[in-house]
Amino acid sequence: MSADIYKKVRANPRFAELERKRSRFAMLLSAMVLVTYYALMMIVAFAPDVLRVPISSNGVLTVGVPAGAFIIIGSWLLTGWYVSRSNGEFDELQNQIIKEAQK
Repeated sequence: MSADIYKKVRANPRFAELERKRSRFAMLLSAMVLVTYYALMMIVAFAPDVLRVPISSNGVLTVGVPAGAFIIIGSWLLTGWYVSRSNGEFDELQNQIIKEAQK
């Protein structure tokens, strides 16, 4: 692409909208992951007995196992949500911006 097209893309108000939407969404998902992860780390540091509470009657499965699994699976789901939105809404907006710049 030529430098002229890059200037047209940057000047397009939809580009600013795309940049704003994508950044806000990424920050939201990052905050969700970081808050849950650091909440677990705070519990490990300051109240480890909470995670030792047995769930099953034989005492093998504790609260800590599902808590850790929740963070891992939740992170996967948030990643999938980001990819889905990126491949849908964000890519559509990006393609519209490029088409307008090539005119």
